[in-house]
Amino acid sequence: MVTFSNIVKYAWLVPLLPFAGFLIIIFFSRLLKGKSSGIIASALISLSFLISLLMFFAQSDSAVKSITLNIFSWLDVGALKIPFELLIDPLSLNMMLIVSGVGLLIHVFSIGYMLHDERFNTFFAYMNLFSASMLLLVMGANYLILFMGWEGVGLCSYLLIGFWFKNDLYNLAARKAFVMNRIGDLGFILGIILLFFTFRTLNFSGVFAQLSAFTPNNSTIVIITLLLLVGALGKSAQIPLFTWLPDAMAGPTPVSALIHAATMVTAGIYLIARSSLLFNLAPFTLDIILAIGLITALFAATIGIYQNDIKKVLAYSTVSQLGYMFIALGLGVYSSAIFHLTTHAFFKALLFLGAGSIIHALSGEQDIRKMGGLKKKLPITFLTFLIATLAISGFPPFSGFFSKDEILMAAFARNPLIYVLGLFGALMTCFYMFRLLFLVFYNQFRGTPEQESHIHESPALISVPLIILAILSVVGGFLNFPEIFGGKAAQANFLSVSLTNYASNAGHMAVSTEWILMAVSVLFLLFIVAFAYNRFIKQKMLPAGDEIPLAFIPKLLSNKYYVDELYNWLIVMPYTALSEKVFPKMELNIIDKTVNSFGEYTMWLGEKVRRIQAGNISFYVFAMVTGVIFFIIINLYF
Repeated sequence: MVTFSNIVKYAWLVPLLPFAGFLIIIFFSRLLKGKSSGIIASALISLSFLISLLMFFAQSDSAVKSITLNIFSWLDVGALKIPFELLIDPLSLNMMLIVSGVGLLIHVFSIGYMLHDERFNTFFAYMNLFSASMLLLVMGANYLILFMGWEGVGLCSYLLIGFWFKNDLYNLAARKAFVMNRIGDLGFILGIILLFFTFRTLNFSGVFAQLSAFTPNNSTIVIITLLLLVGALGKSAQIPLFTWLPDAMAGPTPVSALIHAATMVTAGIYLIARSSLLFNLAPFTLDIILAIGLITALFAATIGIYQNDIKKVLAYSTVSQLGYMFIALGLGVYSSAIFHLTTHAFFKALLFLGAGSIIHALSGEQDIRKMGGLKKKLPITFLTFLIATLAISGFPPFSGFFSKDEILMAAFARNPLIYVLGLFGALMTCFYMFRLLFLVFYNQFRGTPEQESHIHESPALISVPLIILAILSVVGGFLNFPEIFGGKAAQANFLSVSLTNYASNAGHMAVSTEWILMAVSVLFLLFIVAFAYNRFIKQKMLPAGDEIPLAFIPKLLSNKYYVDELYNWLIVMPYTALSEKVFPKMELNIIDKTVNSFGEYTMWLGEKVRRIQAGNISFYVFAMVTGVIFFIIINLYF
């Protein structure tokens, strides 16, 4: 019989298998032909998923819910003693299943999508490395191993966003993602350093065991949590470090799906949830997280309404949905944040892969103004995209309804104003998603005759992952089926071993209030769908062309509030000016002259001192005796 303690012994294989896939494909790339590298990469991550699944079922039947697996002694320098350990508990298992399971579907999809790319093998090597890094991140038993995986996904995002490096714009997007994440990572590094000097350990268990000695809003704890928050803002693309994520659409569509659904952007959510006991002692930081999440959710949703690139709409949707996860974190309902992270992984992966199927059918076209009428020509893609749209919009019984409403309920329990603002963001999500659905799949095709003649449903390698993700988007909400519907909130109970919610008052809301809030939400959503239907199907309204001048607000939103331009004006332009006009003069007139003067002085001194070496033995004896007398005097009187 397979027990939890027995199967956990093989947990180290979960991140190692995709890493081995990376090494195999990189070193034997020339020998791998056709789909070989895709099959190898998919097979290895499928084994990671299988082991994770076995651990999940074994843990469910075990009295032991959390095991730390010591792999080897890693760092042992003075007071710094950090073993290489993996933590297998409900939170890590939840994340492992998402990363390996959704990641597997994206890998399979990629075989069909990237088959004719000239760097097919390299792509799958990077994808395996990306998955391995994220698995290490969520399985690490201390902050340093978590940070190793954190930096690994940062590197892989750079490699994959700029995968088509012959396009300079794609290179700029990759560089932007890399630099903006380094800003967040600096905060994370400083947080780790302060953690060590405060607790003398970086192990989760060691840190959390000492928290009883601290009072709420202790200044040290607040500073640590704020520094960790900076790291989370960078990785999870929240204001002000969000602008890299929409530009990350430069990478192949499967990369977008992997970043947005299963890996990188969820890392910040995981970090805060994993540190829930730490953040519970910093209500000040939780309030900041709540404010940032709320602002980001609304800010990104308004931008999404006026985007015309199918992937950009989904990108700003991700930023907004991550904002809802931050709202949950700020409210202290960490299990709700992880629940929404889980359902979001299903429907956002489905949306991006669906977008990839559309782009594949239209030979690379991404402008929704040049689409339309694809419902009958891409029936599988349409149906799965519709399911994902209903899920992200929050219609029952799709997964997004349960996870988003759980967050909104907690918001109402905290402050009805937060609920109203959160609901407003959800309604905007519904509008821009149905705008996207109607413009892409309904009315007449608006592309070229050549594109229309080649439209066809994607092959099975692309369609099957869509169908599986569609099923998960439908049933995913039942993972945490709420008590109001007769459920047992299974995922929240499962995660209770790992997470300690700061606020649980949402669960004590009157049942009638919950029903009213859900009914209000659904009625408003139906109104928004009817409005979008009338606007984009009945009236056949289309977004304005690039050549048509827009009114102030549409122009502001279509240009993303000019945040990139603001950053360019405040940071890039001054730095460029300094680099071109000030730094070269400093280098020539200060640094070079200072360094050269040391060299010139050394040459001059050498020229003078070398004359002492004259070959006169009596002088050498005199110098030696004088030196001895000099040192004797120093020892006697000083």
